[in-house]
Amino acid sequence: MTVELVYGIHAVDALLRRNAAGVRRLLVQRGRQDKRMAALLDLARNQGVAVSELPRKDLDRQVSGRHQGVVAEVVADARGADANLWQESDLLRHLDEVDRPPLVLVLDGVTDPHNLGACLRSADAAGVDAVVVPKDKSADLGPTARKVACGAAETVPFVRVTNLARTLAALKERGLWLYGAAGEASASLYDCDLGGGVALVMGAEGSGLRRLTREACDHLVHLPMAGSVSSLNVSVATGICLFEARRQRLAAVAEGG
Repeated sequence: MTVELVYGIHAVDALLRRNAAGVRRLLVQRGRQDKRMAALLDLARNQGVAVSELPRKDLDRQVSGRHQGVVAEVVADARGADANLWQESDLLRHLDEVDRPPLVLVLDGVTDPHNLGACLRSADAAGVDAVVVPKDKSADLGPTARKVACGAAETVPFVRVTNLARTLAALKERGLWLYGAAGEASASLYDCDLGGGVALVMGAEGSGLRRLTREACDHLVHLPMAGSVSSLNVSVATGICLFEARRQRLAAVAEGG
């Protein structure tokens, strides 16, 4: 049996609310007594999750990141039961059934788990239907990504696909327009119509979109930059793109109603 560790107040809280059955035990910092921890312990006990108190130094040895006094031991096999971990078939079924223009985020080779977690957090806030990543050369939902996502890793549908080009073609077949972010693109993000079915495609840190991914996109767009910096961190750029799509969708609803 493989055990994974999830840490941080927000990440563990979301885990307990979404998949308490997969949590074997909660490790909490001995002596920490505040409202946030008390609420988390009440939630754990209500869900029937065992709680063990450990000294701060023992928790520090468990994980390398900032744990905020709480670490959850999760049975890895139980991850498959998470409703937000989708197969490609789940994504395509959702797109076939959804009754509004979908918004999908595609991350092409984002390998930094901090960036993945930040992208998931923005995706949750912007109402994204799913986040798609390739199985190879991409960060997974490990402890760091879950911690940075502040609970979004437990709520946003996450899809790892074997063949990203094939998945992009399937999105096109279902009427989604693919917009890839590229610094050298001539079209501005703000001049594009993102109100319909859209997949926003973001490239890897540094190298950007891979050739086949770039060729699969219907449009390439850039973010207008006013300063001397030529590019933005992928998670920052993702947030800007997602919320431009969100802004356009809210405007369309307001105009229609």
